[in-house]
Amino acid sequence: MADFERKILITGGAGFIGSHVVRIFVDQYPQYQIVNLDKLTYAGNLENLKDVEGKPNYTFVKADITDEEQIEAIFNDYKFDSVVHLAAESHVDRSIHSPKEFIMTNIVGTVNLLNSARASWGDGATEGKNLFYHISTDEVYGSLGAEGLFTETTPYDPHSPYSASKASSDHIVRAYFHTYGLPIIISNCSNNYGPNQFPEKLIPLMVHNLKQRKALPVYGKGENVRDWLYVGDHAAAIDLLFHKGTVGETYNIGGSEERNNLELVKQLCRIYDELQNDDGLKSEELIEFVQDRPGHDFRYAIDSSKIQNELGWKPAHTFEQGMKSTVKWYLENEEWLNNVTSGEYKKYYELQYNTGN
Repeated sequence: MADFERKILITGGAGFIGSHVVRIFVDQYPQYQIVNLDKLTYAGNLENLKDVEGKPNYTFVKADITDEEQIEAIFNDYKFDSVVHLAAESHVDRSIHSPKEFIMTNIVGTVNLLNSARASWGDGATEGKNLFYHISTDEVYGSLGAEGLFTETTPYDPHSPYSASKASSDHIVRAYFHTYGLPIIISNCSNNYGPNQFPEKLIPLMVHNLKQRKALPVYGKGENVRDWLYVGDHAAAIDLLFHKGTVGETYNIGGSEERNNLELVKQLCRIYDELQNDDGLKSEELIEFVQDRPGHDFRYAIDSSKIQNELGWKPAHTFEQGMKSTVKWYLENEEWLNNVTSGEYKKYYELQYNTGN
């Protein structure tokens, strides 16, 4: 086995954000051993990483972070010095219908990882050598009115089972830092978009429906506002924080690109019509307002000045650039989108890794 400088566990690496993070770490740091641990739920797709799966510093392990014994065994096998923790149930609507799954994965799973890291590194874990980096969401802060921004000191006020489970895991990670001295960093991000996103989320769902010329469902009146962050910019921030962030600190990562949902969908329609519309139908005519979901937060917006001022990070993509690039990617990767929406993508990893259902 090669002698690697670092052995890093990335959880949830077959998911949307995780696959972009795994690719950066595998491609840019051949001296690191990167182990991608993923349960391969509906949102985990190994097709996202076909371009790196043959690299000598990349390993995939199918595992469930809620299985304490399994996680302990994997830590014992690989002797990780660091963890980048992205594995999570993340869809708000699903959390409303199945909250227990979110409690198990986002809270119990995080505790299992923390315990294995602590057992492996000891309570005298070495800052600079060991790091538990926990990736979270701006939804833990609750909802904003028409003004203001979330900062790293904004009080937590989660409104959905999803955001409550992520808020809990944030608090537990901090507790392990204060109680046991475990070296940790936490980042809270705004809404991500970009290639490889599972089409339950707003942007890929709308692109899929545009291609099928189906209705474009918008909650309520479409007035809910989100701050949008291109996934490549988020992955670059994670890379930067992993290497240069201050242990024990929290960092907010946002795109500083606020749009309400109706504006967003209309912009998607304009981009789609510019790139592909060939039936003469104006895509905006497909917009359909549907009943709002329970506890739908009005507005999220992130103040990213801390990571910008301390580490020099800023988004490389404007919203317009990122959106056009994203729509083009989905249009040019029709097979990927069809495989995901049909479930065909699961056959790929079943054949490759004998995972079964």
